[in-house]
Amino acid sequence: MARLLDSINSPADVKKIPLEQLPTLAQEIREELISVLAKTGGHLGPNLGVVELTIALHTVFETPTDSFVFDVSHQAYVHKLLTGRRDRFHTIRQADGLNGFMLRTESEHDSYGAGHAGTALSAALGMATARDLQGGSEHVVALCGDAAFTCGITYEALNNISSHTKRLIVILNDNEWSIDKNVGAIAKYLTNIVTNPNYESLHRSMAKLVERFTGETGKQLALSAEGVVKGLLSTGHRPSLIFEEMGLSYYGPIDGHDLPTLIKTLDFAKHHETPLLLHVITQKSKGFEIGMSKQKKYHGVGPGTYDPEKNVETTSSAPKTYSQVFAETMIKLADMNSKVVAITGAMPNGTALDLFQPKHPDKYFDVGIAEEHAVLFACGMATKGYKPFCAIYSTFLQRAFDQIVHDVCLQNLNVVFCMDRGGLSGDDGPTHHGLFDISYLRCIPNLVHMCASNEDELADMLFTALHHDGPIAIRYPRGNGPGVALKPKPALIPIGKAEVVKHGTQAVILGLGALLPMAMEVAKELEAKGFSTAVINPRSVKPLDGDTISFFARSADVVVTMEDHVLPGGFGSAVLEELQARGLQTPVVRIGWPDGFIEHGKPDALRAKYGISVSNTVEKTLPYLKKAVAATKAEAKVVA
Repeated sequence: MARLLDSINSPADVKKIPLEQLPTLAQEIREELISVLAKTGGHLGPNLGVVELTIALHTVFETPTDSFVFDVSHQAYVHKLLTGRRDRFHTIRQADGLNGFMLRTESEHDSYGAGHAGTALSAALGMATARDLQGGSEHVVALCGDAAFTCGITYEALNNISSHTKRLIVILNDNEWSIDKNVGAIAKYLTNIVTNPNYESLHRSMAKLVERFTGETGKQLALSAEGVVKGLLSTGHRPSLIFEEMGLSYYGPIDGHDLPTLIKTLDFAKHHETPLLLHVITQKSKGFEIGMSKQKKYHGVGPGTYDPEKNVETTSSAPKTYSQVFAETMIKLADMNSKVVAITGAMPNGTALDLFQPKHPDKYFDVGIAEEHAVLFACGMATKGYKPFCAIYSTFLQRAFDQIVHDVCLQNLNVVFCMDRGGLSGDDGPTHHGLFDISYLRCIPNLVHMCASNEDELADMLFTALHHDGPIAIRYPRGNGPGVALKPKPALIPIGKAEVVKHGTQAVILGLGALLPMAMEVAKELEAKGFSTAVINPRSVKPLDGDTISFFARSADVVVTMEDHVLPGGFGSAVLEELQARGLQTPVVRIGWPDGFIEHGKPDALRAKYGISVSNTVEKTLPYLKKAVAATKAEAKVVA
């Protein structure tokens, strides 16, 4: 029997399906998500939760004329399925396939690209304001998860909505989760709205009123009556909901899996003449029993995490990830020092601090998706003698650049930045690659920047950070390390002192962090061709070990720098600056990512494509060595 899903090649096809058949479409979409993501990996839980909501949106609105702005946009897979990309959905997050987030260059239906939280409301307001200036009539819909309301940017937008536009639809997709359980006063506030018994009774009455009155007049009467009294019921003594205080009419909460109600309410919102917020309650991972019981794990899954045919999880014997090593080391540090605290921005699972929290609950702080606040919060604790370790992905730490400069480094505070996902982030693509942190951090005074080359070195760097006086950043990659065993107790590393892994005289290879093993392979290739090659583990980008680097550079024919980072302003640039300052003109071959945004794909394939490989490094290095050999031979002939 043919699937309804297979008949959908554009949003127009969604509108052709009778209302009573839409639940069948929803079920087919869930089956497609579960089946495909078992092979490709991806954000499973969030997309299973918005199936009905996305169907209803495309039933009521007209993209690309109307604009849907997804916050983060990791929950846009269903949108992709309904907007002409169904036949390519099996390529999602694969090389040359669909991106795992909204991407303007991928489809005209993707009105705004994203990958970080808290951006939707401001962007949607900008679109709505531009529409008003142009005299347009199209609709702008911002779809924000409840976690987006832990972002400061969201409130900056809320503060401006009523001043800048008369028409904007905001959908609050409330499932109580980001990646982990949402935290803070806003999460409790939304829960109070949903669970207030008086409000539930009122909502049922409004539903009956809608049934009694037909047409637009009845609908407006019912929803207006609801709006008059809901504020008095939701928060006790407050005169109205926070959203209405900010100038948005509030409607809800409604069941986000009830298609008839969703469609009816969205149609009302479409004709509303003032900014409004529709509070929709959804169930993350809905329809997938395993995911519903393990929400954190099934927020985003890797290929082969589960078997959709047998409906069971698969097992893995992979070694510990860098994140796990970080968390286990943090437990040791907190055991030995009462001033150690760990801070995360809604990423306890991603940073593995969910392993730390049970051991030291009084030293663990999840501040929600609020990186700027996380850094300032750490500053405050540091002024009182605590040693805060901020575990924030490299790509997310970009959001707190001003706080790093103005609050941490200017005051020389004892804050440690633990930058998970430093380097390529593979299938998540350009919004998540941590390829810029060396450039944006090494220019800041007072800051130390270290890069771990293996699991044991990461533990040593964290231990060193504990004893360091001043701000320090530690960079480590996503996923598993090379399998180096940890010492029973971490050791101090001299800051700014490189490790000479292998001595040599003709070529000097500086393999930074995760690329040190590749540097060793390059050295092996060059040695096989008869060239004496040194390998250095720099350990620190700032301060550089200029003495060691220049010592080897003076006698070498070429210096090679290798980094999992963009070349502009990166580690190789720092080495060039150091050699120039010392008056050395030894040629430098820099291996790293080009000046551009790198697409999604498997790390090995992307590295091969962009020349971050053993073969390309050898190829770029050999001309300098051969030139030196030729010059030596020429000098010998002159002497003879």
